[in-house]
Amino acid sequence: MVGATGLAISPFAFAQALSPQRLSLGFDTYSIRNLRWKAPQILDYAAGLKLDVVMMSPPCFESFEEPYLQKVKDQADRLGVRVFPGFGCICPLSKAWNKKQGDPTTYLLNCIRTAKMLGAPAFKVLMGIADDRKQSVPIPQMMETAIKALRTVRSQALDAGVKIAFENHGDMQAWQVKALIEEAGKEFVGSCFDAGNPVVMLEDPLTALEILGPYVAASHIRDSVVYEIPRGAAFQWVALGDGMIDFKRFVNRFQELCPKAPFLMEIITGNAPQEQPFLEPEFWNEHPSARAAEFAGFLALMKKGRPFTGKMLVSRDGPQPPEYQAALIQQQRIDLERSMDYAKKTLDVGVRWRS
Repeated sequence: MVGATGLAISPFAFAQALSPQRLSLGFDTYSIRNLRWKAPQILDYAAGLKLDVVMMSPPCFESFEEPYLQKVKDQADRLGVRVFPGFGCICPLSKAWNKKQGDPTTYLLNCIRTAKMLGAPAFKVLMGIADDRKQSVPIPQMMETAIKALRTVRSQALDAGVKIAFENHGDMQAWQVKALIEEAGKEFVGSCFDAGNPVVMLEDPLTALEILGPYVAASHIRDSVVYEIPRGAAFQWVALGDGMIDFKRFVNRFQELCPKAPFLMEIITGNAPQEQPFLEPEFWNEHPSARAAEFAGFLALMKKGRPFTGKMLVSRDGPQPPEYQAALIQQQRIDLERSMDYAKKTLDVGVRWRS
């Protein structure tokens, strides 16, 4: 496609120019992880749904060598779908750290190289996981270690024009992610805002968005139910529109705070409700830095909630019968597509879907 200046314009950029008021819409491949699709099939699927963006995790790529990544980018450009890569843990103090990655600097440099080759303005990383709050290493110490690693690749990230986007992943509350971003350097570090994980960290997702919104470079969007139980609270993730989060308000604030960030579904259904027994004193050993203001907002959200009463297959402990496993896999795809439909038709998100 050629613009008025005679220069080539990608279909993605052309669509954005036509509809700059709409957020770009896509999904993270974790939503359909059990289908085990590779990049070419994922891109065809995204294009068929008239999506703008897809975030691909490492298993989606058959190689990270230049010829293969160029092939993926060429296909994405032809289809008008932008690819954001999503990577893992960068902190060696985390239980999630993979020693096969070498050292944090080497890992981050490989992430930057991959993102640049795919033409992505950002890529997702993690500091750690929820289980890190149960170990002896304090979260602030993990944050300092992550910040030191980030500073070693500052110049390379800036030269590549790529932001390192941290997911709020059950390890840090939103204010802690903000502190990490600002101390490391917001010129090259940002947020991959996850709308489901705040309820894990005793936060209202809308409150967390207010804190991280100005730093958001990518996102993971899903709905939740939160409700009161005798021991404290319980939560469950559900398809978009099936939960209790006010996503019309959420989208308005997202568009005001971070209009250039993609609105990426990461739908996680099939899990049983998880308890948060905050009325038991030992619970707070895992949340020593929780702040009263955020917890008050979470309590207000909890008081409005009730258990999910819709239809959902729930994964059971132990091996699944083949028929049950097949149904859970299909549920991932069905719930993702239902969520996309809700985002398009109810929330009016998506650049390309009306064409």
